[in-house]
This record gives sequence, C-alpha cells and structure tokens, in this order.
Amino acid sequence: MIKPLLLTTLTASLALATGCSMFSKKNPNAKESSAIASEVEETYRRRWVDKRVSELTAQGTAAEVARTQAENEFREKYGFDQRPKK
Repeated sequence: MIKPLLLTTLTASLALATGCSMFSKKNPNAKESSAIASEVEETYRRRWVDKRVSELTAQGTAAEVARTQAENEFREKYGFDQRPKK
C-alpha cells in the first residue's frame, strides 16, 4: 500500500520539479516581432487573393479583373490592405 503511494508521490514531484512548461509563465520581456507579424499577414493576404483569383478565373472572369475583384473582396472582408513596410 505504501509502495504505490510513494511511487505516485515521487512521480508527481519529479514532474513538477523538472520545470514543466505547463506551470511556467510566459516571459514578460518577450516581444512580438512586428516584422514577423507583417510577413504572416502579407503571406495570408497573398495566398487568399491567389486562391480567389483562381476561383474567379475558373468561372470565366478575365485574370486582371479577377485579381482586382479578389483584392477588393479581401479588403472588405478583413478590413485591411496594408503591405509590409520594408
């Protein structure tokens, strides 16, 4: 009876003492890189627009008209059309 209880207690102590990330807090000094965020946003915008352009061209819309329409739809749906600042 004591042996399983001791083993369970030691296992739980070991899990908590090894620096389990589940119980640690995020470093308050860590900052999100705006360059990374801008890159992710631009990648998402580009991929979304490209996908929508392919859908519109498959329906028979001219490529340039489809791109303009897709960019307008993206701007309306997500509310931004900012390119990353270099």
